[in-house]
This record gives sequence, C-alpha cells and structure tokens, in this order.
Amino acid sequence: MVISISANYALVLLTCVLIEGAQAGVVTDFNHEERCKDSLFMGTPPRGYLGTSFKKICQRYGDQPHYVTLYDPHKHIPIYSAYTFKKSDGEKRVDFPWMFEPQLASDKGSSNMEPFPQSSNMHMNFEDTQAVLEDYADVVQYERGQLNPDEHQADPLDKASTYTLTNVVPQIREFNMGPWAEHQDIIRKRLNNFCRGKAFVVTGVTTSGHMIRRNNLDRVAVPEYMWSAYCCTEFDQNAPYFVRYKFPVFGAYGLNDRINNHMVEVPLKNLEKFLKGRMDVDKNLQIFYNDCVPDI
Repeated sequence: MVISISANYALVLLTCVLIEGAQAGVVTDFNHEERCKDSLFMGTPPRGYLGTSFKKICQRYGDQPHYVTLYDPHKHIPIYSAYTFKKSDGEKRVDFPWMFEPQLASDKGSSNMEPFPQSSNMHMNFEDTQAVLEDYADVVQYERGQLNPDEHQADPLDKASTYTLTNVVPQIREFNMGPWAEHQDIIRKRLNNFCRGKAFVVTGVTTSGHMIRRNNLDRVAVPEYMWSAYCCTEFDQNAPYFVRYKFPVFGAYGLNDRINNHMVEVPLKNLEKFLKGRMDVDKNLQIFYNDCVPDI
C-alpha cells in the first residue's frame, strides 16, 4: 500500500513537472521562471499596457531562458523585449538560423524557440500567430530589426537567442543601418565603460497601422517609432558629467523612416510622456519599476 501511494505521488509529481515545463515559453506571468524575472529590473515588467491579446514570452533557447518579450499575435511583432545587457565587443554573428516560437501556435508546442522548417509549406501551421520568413522575403525596403540585439550580448547562446522573429520588427533599411545601429553602439559603449553592475534594457515600438502585406493579407505591422531605455543603478560616479547625468536611467526614441529618423535621447519621464501620446497605454505607464530607483 505504501509502495502504491509513493508511485502515485511520483506520477502526479512528474505530471506537474511536465506541465510546468511545457508552459515555460508562453507564460501568464514573467515571474513564472526565475531567469525570466532576472531580465527585468526588480523582477518587474513595464506596466500600463492596455492590450488584452498580448502574449508574454519567456524567450528560451537551449532549454534556458534568455530574455522576455511582450508579443502581439495579431500584428505579428513584439511590443517590447526586455533583457540584461552583457558587456560586448559589438561583433554581430549572422550565422545563426532564424527561429520561431512553437508555443504561440500550439499549447503543446516546444517551450524552446526553434529554427524554421526547411519546407515553407509547414510555416502555414503557425503563421496565424506570428511572422514567418516569407513575410520578409520580398520587402527590400525593410530590415529585420532586433529589439534585443545580438551586439548587446556576449555569450554565444545569448546571441543565438536574439535570432527569433518574435524579437524582430520591420525597420526601414536607412534607419536600421544608420541612426538605430549608431544608437545601439553608443549604448553598448556607454554601458561597457560606465555601468559597474547589472544593466537592464527595454526596447519597444509604437505602431501606426501600416502593414507589410503578403498574398493580399495584412501580415506584419511596421513600427512608427522605435524606443529604448536602460537602467543601471551601479555606475561610475567619477564619469564625465556629460555621461554621468545619463545614469542610472535614460531613454531614446527615433522615427522608423528614411528621413528625419535621428535618435533623440531623453530622460525616462520624457520618454514615457512621448509614448503615452502614441500607444494604447494608461496614465500609469512605467518602463522600470520605481523609475529605476532600487528599494532600500
């Protein structure tokens, strides 16, 4: 009798573990898994978003969580990705395959991002819930812009995990290769040189309704603006003033266009005010918990 109870208990425990593991990609709460929470300052995601259909993705690669993404399965783009910055030499790896998120398509899908199948016909199985490679195939004016960029990561697995279309939005080529790339490099160098602790970054979009179309269907929303903000509470207090005043927290935004597309660096509150006028958010929009002031 004791043996039977133990066996049943073990079976129930195993079932719970399997269910828990299966839900680790698309989650109801970013605190679901410790390393997902680790991508967020004080373990807290941005607040104030009003969309009810957004999906929370704990971006897993190689059975490990790497960062988190709030994803719009109707517009087929991420609303934001939040990650921890890793000191990096800025080298970009381009030999990783582009991946998709199986759990957006099916609750029974793998909790790990996976490379796209070789057969494009198979992409039809999950293109209702996310962008696929075909959406970007014939749109030469756009680049696949990563919200969590390869260049802000150092470990090969962290770098590889940024190559999923759930971390990508269409960026106008001139903006992607010009002001956006320059800004990402400025932030990389600033955090490399002056952040002494952990740096948290949130990068997101605003949308205006313009879509990439394929086969006469709206497929992928094109961001109107790109924005980004970082939070680093432990920084070099002896840094030059022109750098020091941009700590512990600062933001930036830029128009995703061919012209007038320069990045504007602004204090966090200015960025939040800008976003409130262009996004479906409430008056309590807050990118970082307590505005990047740690609890004492």
